[in-house]
Amino acid sequence: MTISSVRLVGAPHTRTAFLERIFNPILSHNRDSSYTLQEALAEVTGAVDKLDRLDIFHRPISTYIDTPDQTDPSTTPTDHAVFISARERGRYTIKTGTEAGSSEGSAYLNVVLRNIFGGAESLNANASLGTRTRSAYSANFDTPILANPDLRWQVGALASSTLKPWASHEEVLRGGSTRFLWRTAPGHQHDFAYNGLWRQVTGLAEKASPSIRADAGDSFKSSLTHTWTADTRDVPMMPSRGYLLKTVTELAGLGPLKGDVAFGKFELESLAAVPIPIPGIEGDSGVSFTAGLRGGLLYPLTLGGQSAPSQSRINDRFQLGGPTDVRGFRLAGLGPREGQDALGGDVYAAGGASLLFPLPRLGKETPIRFQTFINAGRLLALKDTRQDKDQALSSNDVQNSFAQTVNELTNGLPSTAAGFGLVYAHPAARFEVNFSLPLVMRKGEEGRKGLSFGVGLTFL
Repeated sequence: MTISSVRLVGAPHTRTAFLERIFNPILSHNRDSSYTLQEALAEVTGAVDKLDRLDIFHRPISTYIDTPDQTDPSTTPTDHAVFISARERGRYTIKTGTEAGSSEGSAYLNVVLRNIFGGAESLNANASLGTRTRSAYSANFDTPILANPDLRWQVGALASSTLKPWASHEEVLRGGSTRFLWRTAPGHQHDFAYNGLWRQVTGLAEKASPSIRADAGDSFKSSLTHTWTADTRDVPMMPSRGYLLKTVTELAGLGPLKGDVAFGKFELESLAAVPIPIPGIEGDSGVSFTAGLRGGLLYPLTLGGQSAPSQSRINDRFQLGGPTDVRGFRLAGLGPREGQDALGGDVYAAGGASLLFPLPRLGKETPIRFQTFINAGRLLALKDTRQDKDQALSSNDVQNSFAQTVNELTNGLPSTAAGFGLVYAHPAARFEVNFSLPLVMRKGEEGRKGLSFGVGLTFL
């Protein structure tokens, strides 16, 4: 058989030239050979799947292949016409609402403009006011490259003001970013980004520590970031099978990059879930086991025009602990502290394991589970190995300090907590109410025995 034409019905706002990039490759006159029926169905299905993943049409999209018109002298007996019936989504969506999370409440406004220029472009604007994130405004423009939903380009801007009570300051951000997203396979994606951010540490509390005061003021970060994600989980908010692997690599202030901070930063996140069979229950029992491991490091680099590496700032260091992180500890409750302030760290490792059971009266079909868990983690700052503290920091000093700090991760038991609670997996976020008990806690760290409430997208 041959495909003589493709007609899309129900797309008045989508450019013809944009659609031709998707459907021209499957027309027979653009190929060297004809199709078998199986090949034709596969090609048409693939093109319609691309159309569907552009996210500008309602689902489902219907497809029909018409038999040849024997009375039309311009056709041949093998010619078939493909008809696609679709319905475009609304050109805009406006949402308002309130959100409640870990020690935070907020009100938000979200505006989405779709298919702006007829090529599946979108503009997503957000504004929110809250208790901890006092204000946050962002706008992102997104467009597919060459009508390919697996290749996308984004450009955006943001402005926010966030209270950091665990470190006695408020952080103000202003800046923009541009990114290229490449989906290589279902669940596998690369994200290449450039970020330019002006940061301000301001609004210091009266009892702010000397270290926080030393980082107060303005800084500018210019960085390149690569994020790789491989996700095969069946239900991301509460998986029963599959795995997640994610790496984030950031390079700031090196070479031609401008700014006043320079570092290399790497994070690894992994999670695996397996169903647990129960004797006497056929099929999926609803019981599952999940285990996760995370780690990260921040390595100071030499800023262009300087001879000594720049030390990390409170804006860039890792924080660990909280109801969506290492449970059983307060927000930023792990790691180095000075007075009442959590200073963050340059190297961390954390892990957790959970066993989830369906509730007896609700059954396994509901997105609610009872869980038991254990979490552990360590967060360390780079040690100062210089003999003479008045001497300038050198690259060798940083190397020695980094090696000793990494070795320290395995020195002794990590800070650990265990507990149980209820999990609700909403498509937009995961909610947990847990009772936690700290089992191992270092001097100065802030544990939290008792009930805690967490809302987030990722949990240990």
